[in-house]
Amino acid sequence: MVEKTKKADTSEEVKPRSVRVVLMALMIAMLLAMLDNMIIGTAMPTIVGELGGLEHLSWVVTAYTLATAASTPIWGKIGDMYGRKGSFLTSIVIFLIGSALSGMAQDMGQLIGFRAVQGLGAGGLMVGVMAIIGDLIPPRERGKYQGMMAGVMALAMIGGPLVGGTITDHMGWRWSFYINLPLGAVALAMVTAVLHLPKKKEQGERPRIDYLGAALLTIAITSTVLVTTWGGTEYAWSSAEVIGLIAVGIVSIAAFIYVETKAAEPVMPLHIFRSRNFTLMAVIGFLVGFAMFGGVLYLPLFQQSVQGASATNSGLLLLPMLLSMMVVSLISGRVTTNTGKYKVFPIVGGGLMVLGLFLLATMDTGTSRLMSGVYMAVLGAGLGFLMQITMLVAQNSVEMKDMGVASSSATLFRTLGGSFGVALMGSLFTSQVTDTMTERLGPEAAVKAGSAQLDAASLAKLPGVVREAYQHAVAAGTHSAFLLGAGIAVLGFAAAWFVKEVPLRGAAPGGAAGGTEKEASAAQETAVAH
Repeated sequence: MVEKTKKADTSEEVKPRSVRVVLMALMIAMLLAMLDNMIIGTAMPTIVGELGGLEHLSWVVTAYTLATAASTPIWGKIGDMYGRKGSFLTSIVIFLIGSALSGMAQDMGQLIGFRAVQGLGAGGLMVGVMAIIGDLIPPRERGKYQGMMAGVMALAMIGGPLVGGTITDHMGWRWSFYINLPLGAVALAMVTAVLHLPKKKEQGERPRIDYLGAALLTIAITSTVLVTTWGGTEYAWSSAEVIGLIAVGIVSIAAFIYVETKAAEPVMPLHIFRSRNFTLMAVIGFLVGFAMFGGVLYLPLFQQSVQGASATNSGLLLLPMLLSMMVVSLISGRVTTNTGKYKVFPIVGGGLMVLGLFLLATMDTGTSRLMSGVYMAVLGAGLGFLMQITMLVAQNSVEMKDMGVASSSATLFRTLGGSFGVALMGSLFTSQVTDTMTERLGPEAAVKAGSAQLDAASLAKLPGVVREAYQHAVAAGTHSAFLLGAGIAVLGFAAAWFVKEVPLRGAAPGGAAGGTEKEASAAQETAVAH
């Protein structure tokens, strides 16, 4: 008995340090997935200049996004069925292989294919990080680490363009991909050495993979992402291509739902949506993605085109929003850990998100950088209350055996929300810019001006009348885009009121755990060891 107690005490001593080491490795992996697109975006002009294939440029990003979104739920299910550590390490290796091959690409076709491989691994990185954190740390204690997650996101968004520009200028665009290799190797070594998760119990019958469900879900996600990517840009919304993709998406979703009700091991078990909280978090996560990705896209555009900011430091333009998001996420996480209460945060966060988007919609050519920074900080505070809380509540709403699919589903809905946000806000923005330019300059002049890049350097070369018209057009476009975002965000604010405050698994600080809390605490003790 004494020996057992001593062993438990030893576990308690090493556990905090081990958890920190594992979390450091997980944050590096998360940074890899988030940083990649930010770095590559800066390097794209140089890549096109060397490889050619300008007409296929959008596919470099689309292939990565599609592979990431389509593989996300599958990685989550594989982790639940066969073990989290093995699937996570596999996703890191696939991501690094894709990175190395992308850096060696000799033409645009190869680059697009290798980016798809990279995206396949990235889908497992994001899900693996969230699911492993869900395994290691009970929801009640997870709030302490929320600031770290928000900090990684802020670092990627701010540092990505800066790092991408520096690497491209001094080392060549291929190092934008090769830079992933040493970071990934560190994460791989740390996870292999330190992360020890309980092995899945052997069952009498080997679990069967839901291949049909996975295929139908992949088709549904692919058609959805392509509709939001191509609609209003590559093809008109009323074109046969877009309507055909919408039809394929609807049919595949209906077929997927039917197949999942019959599958022995469904890739996305529908029973998780019976939890009201989980369903609400999926909806709110979708809307958070809609608002966040729209904001990240159009805020730098407004500041460069209307306020004359430099494109070189575009990541720094988002600093007020990202710092606010990080600080608020850290504070709300601490409060959740100390009190076990969380319902107020989605409500307050939803309200601030609506207010922040509405304030951003009021910006015009006379808005100062200080005021736009204040508006961004309000939006960032709203996102800070929502970003990690949605994942925490979603994971707390399912059994431990479904942690992977819960994490992947929440991530997928946020990704799809971002795709819809960029597409719908982008379509409205483009339409409004065109209309305003036509109104001020006439159809022919508007077309000529519209071919210029929307940045400070290009605008400085335009005639004064055209430049002023352009700035008003961009201001009108961002007004419409953010107003749409504010209207959509109202749905998230309304949904937050229906969240039920279910006690979080895990012991209260300094208190004893009971019931499910004991199970969560025991799982954490056995999960991490040297």
